[in-house]
Amino acid sequence: MENNLLKDYFISNKLTLGSVESFTGGAFASHITKIPGASNFYKGSIITYATEIKENILGISHDLVEKHGVVSAEIAHEMALKGRELLNVDICVSFTGNAGPSAMEDKPVGLVYIGIADKNGVKVHDYLLKGNRCEIQQEAISIVENILKKM
Repeated sequence: MENNLLKDYFISNKLTLGSVESFTGGAFASHITKIPGASNFYKGSIITYATEIKENILGISHDLVEKHGVVSAEIAHEMALKGRELLNVDICVSFTGNAGPSAMEDKPVGLVYIGIADKNGVKVHDYLLKGNRCEIQQEAISIVENILKKM
């Protein structure tokens, strides 16, 4: 999706966007803020790379983390939902997963969960992506752009 189409979609529909990022480490926010005029629809990001930040800043239950692990649909759901509330946006995307270099929580490299929260609730998408760390991060960002285009 071309960046201007993304901007035009959000502005023409009077929607705001925010993100909560883990394995992408702010790459989505960086990608979006390169769009001229992004300040007209993008409000910001919370980078929750460490588990303690997911719990202490977002308020995700420690029990939920213990039960499912941070690389899970349940955590992606909570990240998007709580991010939408904290950032006060119409749509919030979340990224949690394992970009490598080794398995984490017995989950393979490339397993990612992307949450999208809007007024209708939260949808979580899971993918098993291939490539190195940077390629997995960039592919996840491209996936989100394509999802947003279809909303």
